[in-house]
Amino acid sequence: MRSRKAVIGISTCRTSRNGNEYDSVSRYYSEAVAYVSNAIPLGIPSLGDKLDSDELLEQIDGLLFTGSPSNVDPGHYGGAPSEQGTLHDPARDATTLPLIQKALDQKIPFLAICRGFQELNVALGGTLHQKVQDVPGKMDHRADYEAPIAERFALAHEVELAPAGILFNLIGKSKVQVNSVHAQGVDRLGEGLLAEAYAPDGLVEAVSVSGASAFALAVQWHPEWNVSDNELSNAIFSAFGEACRERANRR
Repeated sequence: MRSRKAVIGISTCRTSRNGNEYDSVSRYYSEAVAYVSNAIPLGIPSLGDKLDSDELLEQIDGLLFTGSPSNVDPGHYGGAPSEQGTLHDPARDATTLPLIQKALDQKIPFLAICRGFQELNVALGGTLHQKVQDVPGKMDHRADYEAPIAERFALAHEVELAPAGILFNLIGKSKVQVNSVHAQGVDRLGEGLLAEAYAPDGLVEAVSVSGASAFALAVQWHPEWNVSDNELSNAIFSAFGEACRERANRR
């Protein structure tokens, strides 16, 4: 019997345009899932507690928590109120934070990127720096949003991979170059999270979940960008896809 393709649910962001509201996602995530993970991408609307998440998780084989221009609301981790003008997405917070915990409880493979990485940390009780560039001893991890998109997502700095960690085992290298398009970052790690990669300033750039029985990885950078041309990015989405296919075949 032919193995069925895995279905991977992808988080969306609530955006407003021309007086209307949309649940949207960058095509780069969908393309990485379709072409590299070899799975069917399925957008998850940001419906909060109106989403039947239990039924949703019965229908999918993995979850991808994406990046976003918005920040996790600091009220979720006891942080100080954000500066005026900071973009938040309460509909997404209300959707993704509970989904992360349910994915762990139900052993559903997931990959979390940028905002998704921060959501995982917050969901497990961690805290965030809202402006890493203002923290003494930390680098400025932001990109120039006035630059062309290829420049914004170009490789920006090195990260050191934890020995014998998931990322190290994917490519057998201890140091790689990654892009950097974020202002928030991990302050205190959430319970059960293991650091997988560090920036030169010591900022945690990737984590896995200790003892997880399914693929559970999060990175601060954007591996979906030029995924086919980057060894580590390709390895991440390939391993994620394989984990989702294994779940699909078991079901």
